[in-house]
Amino acid sequence: MDAFCRVLLVLHLCALTRAAYKFWVPNTNFDDANNWSQNRTPCAGAAVEFPADKMVSVLVHGSHSLVDMLLPLDGELVLASGAAFSAVDSAAGLDCEAGAPARFRDPDRFSWLDPRLWRPADADAARGLFLVDAERVPCRHDDVVFPPDASFRVGLGPGGARVRSVSAGGQTLARPEDLAALLASRAGRLRFHGPGTLSLSPEPCGDPSGCECGNAAAQPHICRALLGPLGGSCAPAACLDALLPAGQCCGLCGAVVSLAHGPTFELERYRERLLRDFLAQPQYRGLQVAVSKVPRTREADAHVQVVVRDGGDGGPAPGTAGRLARALLADVAEQGPALGVLSASVRESGAPLRGGSAAGLSGRGRAAALGVGLGAALLLALLAGALLMRRAPGLRWRRRDEAAPAAPLGFENPVFHVAVPASRPPDPPALPSDPRSTSHNYFINPLFAEAEAEA
Repeated sequence: MDAFCRVLLVLHLCALTRAAYKFWVPNTNFDDANNWSQNRTPCAGAAVEFPADKMVSVLVHGSHSLVDMLLPLDGELVLASGAAFSAVDSAAGLDCEAGAPARFRDPDRFSWLDPRLWRPADADAARGLFLVDAERVPCRHDDVVFPPDASFRVGLGPGGARVRSVSAGGQTLARPEDLAALLASRAGRLRFHGPGTLSLSPEPCGDPSGCECGNAAAQPHICRALLGPLGGSCAPAACLDALLPAGQCCGLCGAVVSLAHGPTFELERYRERLLRDFLAQPQYRGLQVAVSKVPRTREADAHVQVVVRDGGDGGPAPGTAGRLARALLADVAEQGPALGVLSASVRESGAPLRGGSAAGLSGRGRAAALGVGLGAALLLALLAGALLMRRAPGLRWRRRDEAAPAAPLGFENPVFHVAVPASRPPDPPALPSDPRSTSHNYFINPLFAEAEAEA
């Protein structure tokens, strides 16, 4: 109960300072079915095996009767109140099915840099806020909370993670020396591993216009961890010309509003205005927005990014995000000086996909599909023409050396609708020679002679 009260105190302090906090989701609990090879906790009479070459801390909540248990070379079993282990005879005929032993999954599979393993405040999600992928991992001004009623093991790195505070093991660490002492202890080595580093930056964000997350350098590793289960590639977006906002690993459908601000701009005030005056309107309900400070680039001076994400199935109609973005642009045009916004720009994704038709292709994909279609049509036309010439009674193939019937020396040119002699044209009139050269070869193209005369 004391640990739970400490967590509540941390969350209360986060709310007062308006700092974000992020929960670590996975655990290494004995009673969690996700931690076992058979996706279930060991049944009565089972044989249990832990990875021999791994370090792990395992919290046990229930009572378990086992026939055998192979422990790791270095680790600990933490028994909660009422938890117990008992040994039974394998011939006791308990309810465990015969088969392979229950194996504890690799405890080193959880990475700090995996956005799927962190959960932000539920209140933010309920209000329509989301985070771009790089900010789903704890930022440098975030408070990190590991559940006090669970054991865990998290891999650090590559690189270094820097946060405001860490709540773990029933205590909140807000001083760098306290965190360093935990990491150097045996308990810390059981819970944190890997080549990366973890450090504290206790000072809160002191800039009213917002502070950058600080994960830009780690974003390639974050995206690699996020896309690992997908084979390292992004799933196709549900729209044409998907957008890739700063901090996002894959393209999304919606709109991005970029704001350039002055010294009077306040990020939290703007976020609250967006939630209160826009997302609360019926036509925008269901949309999600991400508002954050992003690094400046040479291409743009905008320092605040507002990402509006279109809803999926059952969400707002496609294009609603673009309408909200244009409404924010009009709001800046009217209220920009009062908000401290100097300028704004909007980018929108393309039309939504419609099944497997050409409407679901990008511009390059549509051009490629059109080229393939035209090529196939031309090939079919040539084949049909060849077949017609072979089968038509008045048409037949001729060899090049066959005698051809006499034909007039002229034919009608479909371009100019005049008769052009088929024989060699007469030599052009002599042109004045250039004393600077000894010989000249002239060629007059009858197709362009008229145009050259006019010029």
